[in-house]
Amino acid sequence: MQKVIVIVGPTAVGKTDLSLELAQCLDAEIINADSMQLYRGMDIGTAKVPVEERRGIPHHMLDVLEVTKSANVSDYQRDARQVVDQIHAGGKRVVVVGGSGLFIQGLLEDMQFPASDPDVRVRLEQEAEQIGTAAMFDRLQALDPSAAANVSPNNLRRVLRALEVIELTGIAPSTTLAQLDEILPSVRIGLRRDRAELDQRIEARVEIMWQQGLVDEVRALEQVGLRNGVTASKALGYAQVLDFLAGEITEAEAKERTVSSTRRYVRRQDSWFNRDARINWLPADELSLFAQVLATIESAS
Repeated sequence: MQKVIVIVGPTAVGKTDLSLELAQCLDAEIINADSMQLYRGMDIGTAKVPVEERRGIPHHMLDVLEVTKSANVSDYQRDARQVVDQIHAGGKRVVVVGGSGLFIQGLLEDMQFPASDPDVRVRLEQEAEQIGTAAMFDRLQALDPSAAANVSPNNLRRVLRALEVIELTGIAPSTTLAQLDEILPSVRIGLRRDRAELDQRIEARVEIMWQQGLVDEVRALEQVGLRNGVTASKALGYAQVLDFLAGEITEAEAKERTVSSTRRYVRRQDSWFNRDARINWLPADELSLFAQVLATIESAS
């Protein structure tokens, strides 16, 4: 089996352009690993490549969820691995591209997911509605302080998942970011840019999104349930525009908060990817970048 080629790095670093050039050169197909690009209709705010700009290259794991559904690593792992098998069976190579580190790790590595129980989950959700997120987090902290230390007190979805797994198995779900054994052999390429340059690119990207009609996109998605989507409603840009549409902040504040939130997210991405010793880091602004990428792939084959 040929190794899966993976392009990672922070938001706005330049992964998309490289993935298109690489897939075209290697006769490969692209699998998305951006958790928010899984959603139908979330195009502008996620910088999803329009169909007419995909150079005829098949793209997978795009537009597979409604905004009311929850994106999770377990489902992505199952579905994306099936796509990898299909592409390889057709005799083509695979290029995975995205900035969602947990989804990429779930796809490539031996990440296991504890069983779930819908009845337990519904009951916990009902309790959360009655007593609030803080009380549910306090419960988790009392049951397993180490598990609580790895979960944001405000992340109700992860708090409830931890409580669910504890109830079903007696132990908390693993939150380790340790490198696991590979299930899909890969060559991982990471792109870097100077921090000041990346900050400028983020600001420019947000400005373009507004010009392309992000507010109208969010307004339309609100009509089909975006505000109630547990995962989609928290997406960068979308959460801020929803606040604007609710009259909680001005449009200028929504744009400013999108920029600042994206910059903070980029720092979290850096922290995640820096733990991965398998990544071959290359400067995104290097004129010889493409040649370096091809050489890295060749040496790993």
